[in-house]
Amino acid sequence: MIESKADIAEAVERIHAVRREIAKVIVGQETVIEQLLWCLIAGGHALLEGVPGLGKTMLIRTAADALDLTFSRIQFTPDLMPSDITGTRIVEFGAAGQPAAFRFQPGPIFGNLVLADEINRATPKTQSALLEAMQERTVTAGGETHPLPRPFFVLATQNPLEQEGTYPLPEAQLDRFLLKIDVAYPSRAELKEIAARTTSGREAKAEKAAGADDLHRVQRYAKEVLASDDMLDLAVRIVMMTHAGEADAPDAVRRHVRYGAGPRGVQALVGIAKVRALLDGRLHISRADLAAAAAPVLRHRIVLGYEALASGVKPDEIVAEVLEAAGVKA
Repeated sequence: MIESKADIAEAVERIHAVRREIAKVIVGQETVIEQLLWCLIAGGHALLEGVPGLGKTMLIRTAADALDLTFSRIQFTPDLMPSDITGTRIVEFGAAGQPAAFRFQPGPIFGNLVLADEINRATPKTQSALLEAMQERTVTAGGETHPLPRPFFVLATQNPLEQEGTYPLPEAQLDRFLLKIDVAYPSRAELKEIAARTTSGREAKAEKAAGADDLHRVQRYAKEVLASDDMLDLAVRIVMMTHAGEADAPDAVRRHVRYGAGPRGVQALVGIAKVRALLDGRLHISRADLAAAAAPVLRHRIVLGYEALASGVKPDEIVAEVLEAAGVKA
C-alpha cells in the first residue's frame, strides 16, 4: 500500500537514478530507455527492433547493471535448439556401486534479465521454447517443472524482417511481449557523441542505482495507481477499434487490418498507463498516459492484410488513426 507522497517520490527517484545511469552509457535513445523502464516496472517482456549496431544489446546489459539483476544472453542462430535455451537433463554417474541418475542442467533462460539476441534469426520451433518461460515463469523438462528466478524478464532484440536470414515471430509469441520498442537510427549529433565516447579509451559503465527489492516495490506501487471507469472504457474502446468489424473502427483499420489486438492489449495498455502516471507523480491515469502507451503496446498486436504490407502501411500509422478516431491526442 502507498502510504505517503514520500513513498512515491522515493520510488520514482530510484527509477530516475536508473535512467541516469543508463544514459551514462547509451547515447540518446531517451524514448527507448523510457519505454524499457515502463516494461520492467509493469513486470513484462519487451521486443526491441532495429537494424544491427544501434546499441540494443548494450542497452539491455546496462539496464541489468543499473538494476543489479543477473544477466544472461542467448544468441539466437538458425541451428539453436530449444534445449540450448531451457536446459536439458544429463546423466550423472554416482560413486562406486551407486546407480546413475538424471539431473537437470539449467540453460541460460535461468536469469533475472535474459537477452534473447536477434530472436528472429532462429527457427519458429526454437522461438517457441520461450513461450512457457514468458507466460508461466517456469521451464518444463523431462516431465519436471522448474521455476525461474524472480524477477524474470525476456528482453529480445529483432532485426527488421526485410533483412536476410530472419524468421517472423508467431503471433502467439508476439502477444506475450508487453511492448514492442522501435529503436531509431541516431541523429548526427548522437553519432558524433558515440564516436567520441567509443574511441577515447574511457569506457563508461553504469553503477547500481536500484535493486530487485526496489523494483518490486515500484511494481507494487504502480498496480495501486487508480484507473477510473472512464479511462478503462477508453482503453477498451481504443483496443476494440483495432478490429475491422467494429462499428466505430476508422477506415484505415477496415481497409488494412486482418486481426486487431486481443485482451492482453487492454491489460498492457492500462498497465503501462499506470506506470507512466506513477513516474509522473500521479496516482491516477489520464488520456495522455493511454495515448503515450498505445503505439508500443499495440504495434505488434495488429496484423495487417496483404495489401497493406504491399503498400508499406505501418502499424504505427494504424494506431495513430485509431487514437484520432477515439479523440485521444498522441
